[in-house]
Amino acid sequence: MYTNVILSFILFILPIEINMMEREIEMEIKGIEPDIVSVTTYSPTIEQTDSTPLITASGYKINPINPKKQRIIAVSRDLKRKYKFGKKVRITGIGKLSGTYTIRDVMNKRYKNRVDILIGESDKQTSFKNAKLYAVVK
Repeated sequence: MYTNVILSFILFILPIEINMMEREIEMEIKGIEPDIVSVTTYSPTIEQTDSTPLITASGYKINPINPKKQRIIAVSRDLKRKYKFGKKVRITGIGKLSGTYTIRDVMNKRYKNRVDILIGESDKQTSFKNAKLYAVVK
């Protein structure tokens, strides 16, 4: 009985709640023109970064135990002109990864109009198109 209720909540109500939260976030930042970007994920490994995977381009030291918790992103070099290291940004349109992140890294010069979200090695790699990137104004 209780299992059915919990399963119903997870399958039907939770996706509606996530969608409503994304709408609320977009309403909070209304009036700010977003950049439409592609979003991918990366892990702090030599294969996906450089020879110092636990140190970002800004010199920030990544926690190797739970890098995802730090909510760090890398931006492509074209976006780096607009968004500086340490700047907080809000990304919407990427499901459960939507939220506020801090720019601490920069991507390889071959990428354009793209954001890379730092995740753990055991987390599933994913990508999104047409995400909205907003500068957080305080």
